[in-house]
Parts: sequence; structure tokens; C-alpha cells
Amino acid sequence: MALIRYNPWQELNAQLSHINGLLGDTRVPSARFEKGFIRVPAAELQETDDAIHLKLELPGLEVKDLDIQVTQNAVRISGERKSQTTTENNGTTKSEFYYGKFQRVIPLSAKVQNTNVTADYKDGILNLTLPKSEQEKNKVVKVNLELPTA
Repeated sequence: MALIRYNPWQELNAQLSHINGLLGDTRVPSARFEKGFIRVPAAELQETDDAIHLKLELPGLEVKDLDIQVTQNAVRISGERKSQTTTENNGTTKSEFYYGKFQRVIPLSAKVQNTNVTADYKDGILNLTLPKSEQEKNKVVKVNLELPTA
């Protein structure tokens, strides 16, 4: 029988690696722990002087399965990906796809005109254009400095 030296740091490193893997993924814990994790759509946010452009990855979803709500400060997207797989009596299916409901709330860095939002959904990518409110557009003021004359 061989003796193996116990290294307590090895367990800690394994736990840290597991936690870092969870934080780097686009998953959040579900309300019930036994169900594991729920995937949320990946997002990309770009801000210009006039608007905030939000892109979300939503492959395999139809427009009717999405609910998009915009306030002046945040965007809430929820939906449901429904399973379309059927298994015959003698066959089995193994899947890594996530089916079920999801929800994501994305806070915005500036107030937007939520009544003038435009949306486009093509090839599994949702594009939202959120025009900034007039107050936000006029927030930055350039100050000109004049050099004193001698």
C-alpha cells in the first residue's frame, strides 16, 4: 500500500477553479439548487452619443417566445426555449441544449427614451437601439479656456 501525502491546498485550488469557471460562463444559479443552472443570453452593449445599442444572443428562439420590456434605466428580456426533440421507444437522446424559461435584466448607464426603442431580430441575434433622452444627450458640456492676455 502506497502512502499519499495530503495536500489541503489542492482542494482549495480545485474549488477556486470551479468557481472561476462558473463566473466566466453565462450561467446563473436557478431558484432551486437541484435543477442546477439556467443559461442567460450573452449580451453586448455599445454606447454612442445618441443611443445605447444592445445585442443579445438568442439562438433557436422565435419572436413569439420573447418578452422585452424597457424602462428608462434597464432592459428586461425573458423568454422560453421549448424542446422540439422526440424520442422513439428504443432510442435515447443526450442533449446539452438548455430548454426552459430564462430572464435577464440589463441595467443601462444612461436614461433612454423607452417609447422610441427599435428592435430587430435576425439569425438568433436581437438588436435593440435605445435612444438616449434629451437630458442625457445634453449632459456633457465643453468648457473653453481662454489664455489671459498680457
